[in-house]
Amino acid sequence: MNLLMASSYFESHRGGIEVVVGQLARELHAVGTSVAWLASDATMSPPLPGPCGRPIAIHALNATERLLGIPFPIPGIAALRTICKEVDHSDIVLLHDALYPSNIAAFLFARWARKPVVLTQHIASVPYRNSLLRGLMRVLNRVITRPLLASANQVVFISEVTAGAFADVSYRNPPRLIFNGVDTDIYRPTVNAAERSAARQHFGLPLDRRIALFVGRFVEKKGLDVLHHAARMDRDTVWVLAGWGPLDPASWKLPNVRVFPGLSGATLAPLYRASDAFVLPSIGEGFPLVLQEALASGLPTICGAESARADKNAGALLRTIQVDVYKSETTAAQLIEALHGAIRENTPDQAAQRAGYSRKSYSWPSAAKLYLDLFNDIAGTNAIASSKASQARPAMETNR
Repeated sequence: MNLLMASSYFESHRGGIEVVVGQLARELHAVGTSVAWLASDATMSPPLPGPCGRPIAIHALNATERLLGIPFPIPGIAALRTICKEVDHSDIVLLHDALYPSNIAAFLFARWARKPVVLTQHIASVPYRNSLLRGLMRVLNRVITRPLLASANQVVFISEVTAGAFADVSYRNPPRLIFNGVDTDIYRPTVNAAERSAARQHFGLPLDRRIALFVGRFVEKKGLDVLHHAARMDRDTVWVLAGWGPLDPASWKLPNVRVFPGLSGATLAPLYRASDAFVLPSIGEGFPLVLQEALASGLPTICGAESARADKNAGALLRTIQVDVYKSETTAAQLIEALHGAIRENTPDQAAQRAGYSRKSYSWPSAAKLYLDLFNDIAGTNAIASSKASQARPAMETNR
């Protein structure tokens, strides 16, 4: 089976979706699937980590992210030719999110070439502060996302929240819910206090202060404004932010804020183990991979109520707040109160429970198997349909 996977960026972009795509590509490649991974060259820094098939970098303009913090790479004419060629060489096309221009192009080329499409939808809508952006997102979801979801051979959601947002779509086949996996060999709880102290010393963090960790892109929807207010209001906590983006927490010039821009995977996991709790006051997401990593690391985790609903079985393991993008200070006060309570009430048994749930529920091999089962079902159905079409064609010609 020749699988074409398409995403907006490669893993070097360090966003949650592309990290997920990279890990899924490695899992599928490891079991013998011929994987081609197509994405923009906007942030590509090959070689890609680990064997994940054949990377195909297409040239795309990335001005919207540089100027507005909105990831929306736009492919050129040569890139469109490459997409068309790769779709033609594939047996199945797997697209990650509907709204990116290169994915829309791949979808249209696949329909033209009669190639089956699996569409994995990670997010629904993002409630931007800017009313124009909010309105534009609603319009695009109505005129692009929903029609693509309705037309795909199979739709996969990575969270119950995202699935619920598109519950009124008339699907060709019932959508599937497949949670992303997490590498529980890398993301795990601390063995003892000595390991946590060593991790803090490695990152130059104080041994005797409360540490709240955020991991993600430094953009509006991740709650950076809330974290800014929280760091100003709670100077006794060290707020550690790992990620990158157009909003720079270092510019806050707060002595209790530490920024780590270049960590991922094995270099990031010890930062979880160095922390007392994980915070994610984000909006407009499904079930972010960083929440799964925090649970796997056994950390008390504070997030928005919307994110917690994405996996109803994990809700009891998360502490939630109501995130209001228009009331950042109020949200920050809630975050601080929840943070203090979560750390104060945390026990080793609770940490073990979080990590155990993650090991049981978020498995990359299991996720890859579910995708492979879908591909095999679709490939079989497609072969039957093609056979029927070829048998019907002579009869139609005879009737003429």
